[in-house]
Amino acid sequence: MPARHQSRRRALQILYQWDMRQPLLSLEDATRAYYATLYSDDYEERPPWDEFMDQLTHGALKHLEELDALLDRHSQNWRVARMSYVDRNILRLAAYEMIHTDTPAPVVIDEAIELARRFSSDESVGFVNGVLDALRRQLNQK
Repeated sequence: MPARHQSRRRALQILYQWDMRQPLLSLEDATRAYYATLYSDDYEERPPWDEFMDQLTHGALKHLEELDALLDRHSQNWRVARMSYVDRNILRLAAYEMIHTDTPAPVVIDEAIELARRFSSDESVGFVNGVLDALRRQLNQK
């Protein structure tokens, strides 16, 4: 099984591809297309299935309305629909993981910040941190 960091990176790339091409591309098709690039770029043989990546992508889409509503509430003056594809999918994955898995919130936030550093802009790092920290505070109040 790949490291969770790698699983999160893969999940982001799959959700990004799905989000850019929906409704024409299903999550399954986006996942297959992503795995085809892994097979050709990184591996001589078919890579093992990434169960954590699969949990993140399917979970984020299953709870998409709930996650987007929470993110809208915690991102001051930004609606999810107006966010960049990368930023909104980083936030969706992190919110899903924070709410629906046992991963500690600080770990989720750190991983999301790393994804923003790698795949988005310097401004996005602070934005992702602020939204997820606000979500973490709300969850801690429950």
